[in-house]
Amino acid sequence: MVKLSLLKCQGVVIKTQDYKENDKLVWLYTDTNGKMTTIAKGAKKSKNKLFSVTLPLCFGEYVLFEGKSLAIIQEGKSMQSFQGLLNNLDKLTYSSYMCELIDIAMVEGENNRWLFKEFITTLYLLNTDAIDYELLIRAFELKLLKATGYGMTLNSCVLCKKAISLSNYISLSYFGGICDECKKEHSVFISKGAYNALKFLTTTASDKIYRLNLSKDIKKEIEKVTTLIISSNYAKKPKSLEMLKYLKE
Repeated sequence: MVKLSLLKCQGVVIKTQDYKENDKLVWLYTDTNGKMTTIAKGAKKSKNKLFSVTLPLCFGEYVLFEGKSLAIIQEGKSMQSFQGLLNNLDKLTYSSYMCELIDIAMVEGENNRWLFKEFITTLYLLNTDAIDYELLIRAFELKLLKATGYGMTLNSCVLCKKAISLSNYISLSYFGGICDECKKEHSVFISKGAYNALKFLTTTASDKIYRLNLSKDIKKEIEKVTTLIISSNYAKKPKSLEMLKYLKE
């Protein structure tokens, strides 16, 4: 007999997939168990009690039965649907990109409450138009990189460890600034303004980055750095990146 245990958690629906005739596979990013693959019985039917709480981007409280295989969603209560993000193409693309990053970068069952909080905060801020969309996404990328072992070192040279305040080069192998004396192999050139902006975004909470006002050129430089690191170090390249590029064109 399979012994089931009860789990109560908060989570965001980052991805869904139809399963059998009336069920859905639902990928949750949770506060207690990180990313989880779950089954929602009958959730494809609009009258089912789980229909609304298994929609993409729903942030809710969930009760799950954990067995030997996949967890089963028993109950759910929506705390914030974030459905407004789906009505704006820019917001839809950015929020989908965030969910895809979580799916690609996080290992099943690996808990990180700090990243979960930053994920929720970024969704709320994206939903309120309080902060420039691009800055929000760059800040979230940098926090995700930090949470998964690719955080940037910007106050010292990543090669010789000498203290530095500014640099024109970011190492793509060691994820940080390179001093004037060290070799610049496998690095990307950025302006000092972009370097300072990276330092600010890396150390500042998402709800405080409204203080930063950047030119389009500096935004492009930062995007280049984060995109190269993300594309090179995770198992899959986020497909949403192509949609983001299309939006900007």
